[in-house]
Amino acid sequence: MSDDSTALAEPQLLKIDVTVEETSTCQRKVKVSVPREEIDRYYEEAVGDLMPTALLPGFRPGRAPRKLVGSKFKTELNDQIRSKLLNEALERVNEQEHLAPISEPDLDVAAVILPDDGPMTFEFSIEVRPEFEMPEWKGLSIKRPNREISDTDVEEAVNNLLRERGRLVPAKGSPKPGDLMVANLKCTDDDGKVLSHAEEMEIVVRPKLSLADAELDGFDKLVSQLKPGESVTSEISISEEAAVENLRGKTVTLEIELLDVKRFEMPEITPSLLTELGDFESADDLSEAVRKQLHNQLEWHQRKQVRQQVSASLTASASWELPPDLLRRQSQRELERSILELRRSGFDDDSIRRYVNELRQSVMASTARSLKEHFILEKIAESESVSDSAADYEAEIKAIAAQSGESPRRVRASLERKGLMDVLRNQI
Repeated sequence: MSDDSTALAEPQLLKIDVTVEETSTCQRKVKVSVPREEIDRYYEEAVGDLMPTALLPGFRPGRAPRKLVGSKFKTELNDQIRSKLLNEALERVNEQEHLAPISEPDLDVAAVILPDDGPMTFEFSIEVRPEFEMPEWKGLSIKRPNREISDTDVEEAVNNLLRERGRLVPAKGSPKPGDLMVANLKCTDDDGKVLSHAEEMEIVVRPKLSLADAELDGFDKLVSQLKPGESVTSEISISEEAAVENLRGKTVTLEIELLDVKRFEMPEITPSLLTELGDFESADDLSEAVRKQLHNQLEWHQRKQVRQQVSASLTASASWELPPDLLRRQSQRELERSILELRRSGFDDDSIRRYVNELRQSVMASTARSLKEHFILEKIAESESVSDSAADYEAEIKAIAAQSGESPRRVRASLERKGLMDVLRNQI
């Protein structure tokens, strides 16, 4: 027998009619029509597959008339054919139109009907990678900030570490930087209406007070003359990303009522404390470990500033709009990516919380820049054949584990459980 007679026939591709409308740079509205002859072909194939096992009263298996089988199992056949046509049509759209989707189609599957006559039609919206002119990126001039970790930096960081192990004691007088103050906070609008009120808040006195939807610079100076029972007010601007929409961008009055001041009493550096802090042999070993951690944090700040320069250069001409839904989804991913990077660089939980509070103030705008940068870098990676590897993931996970004190296996399991491996990929 010839090879032609034994070769399996190539599967026949589904024929569809497609129209694609560009509703924005990253969004497409797709209309699909499956011709009647294709529906009939799939119907005949489905009935043919069912015939050998179809059980109908008065007929042996496989002996019932084809028309009777089709009539008896019409509902089941229609559901099967509709589902198969829908899945294959979506695959064909991607193959035919080269859409490069970045999200699942926004398609109401339940609304798609398999008609008795005429074509099967449906439409959906989908987010796709934008098409744009690549900016000139080779030969960019980037300034890397230079700074050395001083002995004073190390001493201050060691004191902060010891303060966490210290005890709070009542303090007389006004709050000083580093003290813990207990206060009532109240926000009011121009008419004196109370917008929010928090009682007995414990706040560490720092140059900047970071709230969920606002920041107050010069906080340490603002409260430096307060005595318990006294109040001070300041105007603050609500973030454009605030949870309460009608407050976004507004200026409100923050009243701070001081209730109590506590001061951290520093513990003495003893062998037992050194063991508790990380099995250090001496105070010098502790200082050296802190210096290394500060160096990691400095590198993070340097990478951040370099990245900001690169991002500004790459996205300067990226005037295309991004879908709001994509921005909202990615904003949360950007926060998660930032937390991962901060953990990797050895920042403590308190520092991470303060940074994330600051990031939330402008997360939508920063996410838009990051997304545009991501699409541009993705194109550069494709053109330069740059790709991530298993070793890259292992290195990042080990770095996070080293700073968090967890095992790499535990860190990986946590990332996978929270669905953050793609966030790690973006970081790499």
